[in-house]
Amino acid sequence: MSDQPVKVAVIVGSTRVGRFAPTVSTWFAREAATRDDVAVTVVDLADVDLPATLDASATRTATDLARTRARLADAEAFVVVTPEYNHSYPAPLKNAIDWFYEEWQTKPVAFVSYGGVSGGLRAVEHLRAVFAEVHATTIRDTVSFHGASRLFDEHGLPVERDECTAAAHVLLDRLVWWARTLTEGRAARPYKV
Repeated sequence: MSDQPVKVAVIVGSTRVGRFAPTVSTWFAREAATRDDVAVTVVDLADVDLPATLDASATRTATDLARTRARLADAEAFVVVTPEYNHSYPAPLKNAIDWFYEEWQTKPVAFVSYGGVSGGLRAVEHLRAVFAEVHATTIRDTVSFHGASRLFDEHGLPVERDECTAAAHVLLDRLVWWARTLTEGRAARPYKV
């Protein structure tokens, strides 16, 4: 078993103008970066050109596809930061999942969600079914912010820092376990779809 840090890609799922996603994802990525067992990279979908039409013929799209594909393929685990829009997750996030396939397979996916009363948990439940379809494994433990804009201070830190930090590290503990277990499983027995 490797004791190298697990490569975790934090996927920023919202691309809206004025989005709250950078606050949540920056906080989470900083928390993850404090650990010796995790190496974090952030993939912000607002910085990736993935058109709604699944056609990779455009030059910029082809370049973004290749770069994003390489970053996702290199990751051993994912944390999806998602808001809840209309009782589900953002369309650009579904588009990003659909553009790729093998890159998600047999890797664990965790969720950090935010929103109003439900804290984005309905988006998470919908995403679990989508990730199951691309042969990813979603983990149980999540971090959820209900009424998120009121839960972060002017420095981008959660008001209830201790509880949020503890929840983030439980999520990361589980994610690291799943990532190492699935990596060992792939090495021992190739996964066939």
